[in-house]
Amino acid sequence: MTDEGAMAHPHVHGRSRIRERVLAGETVVGAFANLGAPASAELLARAGFDWLIVDLEHGAGTEAALAAQLYAIESAGALGGRTTAALVRPEEGTRLRIGRALDAGAEGVMIPRLEAADDVRRIVGWLRYPPDGVRGLALGTRGAEQGEVGHADVRALNARVLGIIQIESGPAVDAASAIAAIDGVDVLFVGPTDLSHALGIPGRFDDPRFGEALATVVAACRAHGKAPGILLRRLDDLDRYLELRFTFVGLGSDGAFVTDGARAAVAAARGRTGA
Repeated sequence: MTDEGAMAHPHVHGRSRIRERVLAGETVVGAFANLGAPASAELLARAGFDWLIVDLEHGAGTEAALAAQLYAIESAGALGGRTTAALVRPEEGTRLRIGRALDAGAEGVMIPRLEAADDVRRIVGWLRYPPDGVRGLALGTRGAEQGEVGHADVRALNARVLGIIQIESGPAVDAASAIAAIDGVDVLFVGPTDLSHALGIPGRFDDPRFGEALATVVAACRAHGKAPGILLRRLDDLDRYLELRFTFVGLGSDGAFVTDGARAAVAAARGRTGA
């Protein structure tokens, strides 16, 4: 199902064109909303990111606060004349957790801790309604436009769901090509910290083995028309990853931005006052 299918039905209102942009090879930058606060999510969206991921795996928030954060991201983008895609990383890659995120209105899901193509293929089926997948159908949910989408148009909703699979281990790197070949997998997203630890080189992002793993992921994505993604540890790393042809780039998180800004302010004050 293509994005043209979604646009052909006036009652299917995509809140962004994130999947279309990603699969077209456009470079898109985003961040993780891990403080669990709608106000923080809104500030991130107002900053102009292309996408934001509400992090329920490692973030401070819970599923109970998810809808409010999704509302904040979407409304802030609209007020600023931009469109920021509201995505979610659920606690785990289960049918219920994925379905709840999509029902709440997430435009895509990042699924952590997967290593085998067969597991990815099964789980990706939970992202879409039949006949493209096996997602449970509930037309009254926010993800189905609160009942405004008729039965004939339901399949068009599938076209806008962005599927992001994390690559966080050696076996996942080995399976990267098989994973990228799966229909419905749109992004292979490297978690640098997890991957470096799994490879036995914790935090050594300049190690050749880490570089080889990145090259394997990028090659798999390019071979199958998918987007390689990564989370930067430092903004100074951006040029390196752009040169490696990563196009779905995370610049940090609201928690990191607060920490970095606060430390910089304190350091500046200490330097001026001598305290």
